[in-house]
Amino acid sequence: MADTGNAVLDPRAEEDRLKNLVSDILAEAKKQGADACEVGVSLDAGLSVGVRMGDVETVEFNRDQGFGITVYQGRRKGSASTSDSTSEAIRETVKAAYDIAGYGSEDPCAGLADADLMATNLPDLDLYHPWGADAEAAIELALKCEDAGRKFSKKITNSDGANVGTHQGCRVYGNSHGFIGGYVSSRHSLSAVFIGEQNGEMQRDYWYTVARDGNDLDSAVSVGEMAAQRTIDRLGPRRVKTAQVPVLFAAEVASGLISNLMGAISGGSLYRQSSFLLDHLGKKIFPDWVRIHEQPYLKKAMGSGSFDNDGLATRAKDFVTDGVLANYLLGTYSARKLGMESTANSGGVNNLFLDSNAGDQQELLKQMGTGLLVTELMGQGVNTVTGDYSRGAGGYWVENGVIQFPVSEVTIAGNLKDMFMNMVAAGNDYDRRGNMQTGSVLISEMQLAGE
Repeated sequence: MADTGNAVLDPRAEEDRLKNLVSDILAEAKKQGADACEVGVSLDAGLSVGVRMGDVETVEFNRDQGFGITVYQGRRKGSASTSDSTSEAIRETVKAAYDIAGYGSEDPCAGLADADLMATNLPDLDLYHPWGADAEAAIELALKCEDAGRKFSKKITNSDGANVGTHQGCRVYGNSHGFIGGYVSSRHSLSAVFIGEQNGEMQRDYWYTVARDGNDLDSAVSVGEMAAQRTIDRLGPRRVKTAQVPVLFAAEVASGLISNLMGAISGGSLYRQSSFLLDHLGKKIFPDWVRIHEQPYLKKAMGSGSFDNDGLATRAKDFVTDGVLANYLLGTYSARKLGMESTANSGGVNNLFLDSNAGDQQELLKQMGTGLLVTELMGQGVNTVTGDYSRGAGGYWVENGVIQFPVSEVTIAGNLKDMFMNMVAAGNDYDRRGNMQTGSVLISEMQLAGE
């Protein structure tokens, strides 16, 4: 990587160093009498800069390292962590974890994943792309982004700043089965937030771009102008009357619906019996056209990974096929609690997709006709136990497929079971900036609380 102050200079060498440390920790745990041990270590380094109103506000370098050590005495588990990699610190941390395990209760589901399930093929997923942006270059990029937005319109009267971040990391996991896996990765981002004013009323909005490879970022000018345009579009919001209406979730917020699904089918929610989708495996929860699937091995993607937090090989799989719930989201522990097999999702999902059955957002607006386009969600009003959904929303009122005016201070409500079954369409306007990728999503009817 280019010189960014305190950043990692040779990530490949760091990966080797961390693997050796993990091996030493596992050996120390065995020496102290542990029946089994697993270690996760992360190293993150990078540069962040922020500018506002043409002035530099922040320049930050970071380098953080942490070890998480879990020791087992039979089926009793103890965990401890440290940021210190000296031999003395490692010995003390292993001892702390071992002592904690001694005080714990027996848990028949605790322990490492089975040895014969460990990942054996760890392909290079092309996740590491150093970016030659030192502090001076990053500042110049942030200033260019902010300047483009401030010049975009006289209605842009203030700025909450533009930020550039370039970070790299190394992750290593190992356990006493002999598995040690690791990878290096990079993440680069550029964002801007502006404030617009019209007739004494102000609104704020933002935009950002993120990628593994700095060459894949949107241009600084386009990010600044998009943030400014979104801000201007929000000016002059109106209230709308309370009604039952179709709701179109823009792609940048639609992924939240899929996140709600994954939370409900995660092992922790299921074995605690705190999910509205309890006992729904093999049952229809969406219309026939819906397919939601995981693709862990996509090169350069934000969510790619070849092994999970238990050391199991990830794999492509469907969670929803033809509207039917095909898999739960399980790690080793939750699978044992449920009497099932792990889906290799300890730590979460890797590159989740909702397949499209429609065109872009403009086509979905026409399909909706009259209703609400949601571009912002506020609050945490989602109950995973009951499926009840109620959140503050902002966006645009649509009539005859055409945006009429911005909308604010409304609430949209429903139940996720009904919302899933009433999902009419998903667009092909994918937001590819995150781990869960979907286009705009049209729900046929929700309760809109306004005037």
